[in-house]
Amino acid sequence: MSLKISSALISVFYKDGLEPLVRLLNEQNVKLYSTGGTQAFIEQLGIPVTAVEDLTGYPSIFGGRVKTLHPAVMGGLLYRRDVAEDVAQAERHQIPPIDLAIVDLYPFEETVASGASDEDIIEKIDIGGISLIRAAAKNYNDVLIVSSRSQYGDVVDLLTQKNGATDLSDRREYAGKAFATTSHYDTAIQSYFAGTTQRAGTTGPIYDFKALPANHLRYGENPHQQATFYGDLEAMFDKLHGKELSYNNLVDVDACVSLIDEFAADEAKAFAIIKHTNACGIAIAPTSKEAYLNALACDPVSAFGGVVITNAPVDLETAEELNKLFMEILIAPDYTTEALSLLKSKKNRILLKRNSVNLPTVMFKTILNGVLEQDKDNQTEVTSQFKVVTEKAPTDSENRALEFALKVCKHTKSNTIVLAKEGQLLASGVGQTSRVDALRQAIEKAHSFGFDLNGSVMASDAFFPFPDCVEIAGQAGITAVVQPGGSIRDQDSIDYCNQHGLAMVTTGVRHFKH
Repeated sequence: MSLKISSALISVFYKDGLEPLVRLLNEQNVKLYSTGGTQAFIEQLGIPVTAVEDLTGYPSIFGGRVKTLHPAVMGGLLYRRDVAEDVAQAERHQIPPIDLAIVDLYPFEETVASGASDEDIIEKIDIGGISLIRAAAKNYNDVLIVSSRSQYGDVVDLLTQKNGATDLSDRREYAGKAFATTSHYDTAIQSYFAGTTQRAGTTGPIYDFKALPANHLRYGENPHQQATFYGDLEAMFDKLHGKELSYNNLVDVDACVSLIDEFAADEAKAFAIIKHTNACGIAIAPTSKEAYLNALACDPVSAFGGVVITNAPVDLETAEELNKLFMEILIAPDYTTEALSLLKSKKNRILLKRNSVNLPTVMFKTILNGVLEQDKDNQTEVTSQFKVVTEKAPTDSENRALEFALKVCKHTKSNTIVLAKEGQLLASGVGQTSRVDALRQAIEKAHSFGFDLNGSVMASDAFFPFPDCVEIAGQAGITAVVQPGGSIRDQDSIDYCNQHGLAMVTTGVRHFKH
């Protein structure tokens, strides 16, 4: 059943992206009703709009807590156009129909995340907005509900293609999205009162992930798998250039972000190159160019087609080196104008500018007939937490290298061994079924790219059940080791280190990543 939109109620907190939709509605001769700041926004565009107060006969009262909760508004959304009694009552009480509602909700989660006072948080619990959304969605037979700014572009396309009309299937689809929005919102509020919400997008609200913007991908890990990303990519990144992100791209981007966040921008410039979620290169240095070149030197073969991330703005000097590499994606907090112009010379290269966004502190994985939830591994041990268990203690340089290696190890698939020197990954053994195999893989890889392991360090994501790993490491020239400890045979490994002049520290914390 196709219905032409003749009237619309617009009441939104966020105005960004709204203008094209408002202009289209005006061009299609849709009568607009609005409130407060939204009304002022529409008037500034030179577009006629009727204040809701003129429709209801009541002003906004109680500090704005009540303005749309009135039969003239709720009735206009809820009355059934195909029920004669409803139509008669609407005419009798002079309630005009509202065919379209564009409503978003107060930023409750963002207010919680900002550390605002309880009073400010409570005032961001939307009452009128959520009632409007639910009313319009309930009456999707007659009304189109637009419940998120992420939908504006799609609605413009829809109303342009159908000349201001909508089909029942369109309205039902948007009603479903609206109820997902209200469910997510109420879950966030419930989580706050239960004391579980730590920041936007964590514990409770993430369960209702389908309330987040849906980004339909070309396919999943493989072409025969369908895939969708639920999340606000536009909030996370500004895409400055290149093709659309794929499922595998997004998985690697997530790995990049998690790893680079171990290295604060004010400490040193850091560059990481990721391939299949593991770092094939990472380094820190005083300059971005030096950090990138050192990261690339770790494994220039695997770097081909990888995802690159840095914690510092990309300048032209660094961009000139980056431009020599075929990469899928480059992520940075910013780019100079000259650097961006050069990097855009490759048509399909994806360039992302990362924004400051609070990330979830929990993670989920579907298994069997259910879902696993766990806290993210947000713990990283620093040198002050190391426990020296050998007669020889690491030097200051070795300690810095051990801390660096441990950060990389934490973000590498188990079983893993990471070999490093201060500020640079040399090689890693990734995802092996035995820790000895992981170590041998790392040693062979380091030698294949010309690295001298004498004086390097080794990090392990879990304890050594036997002394074989430290024996192999010592023979390769490694001089210091960091591992969690906790094996009943720890002393065997410690004894070997003492007998051969190696330093070993333990952390008491395992970093498996499956």
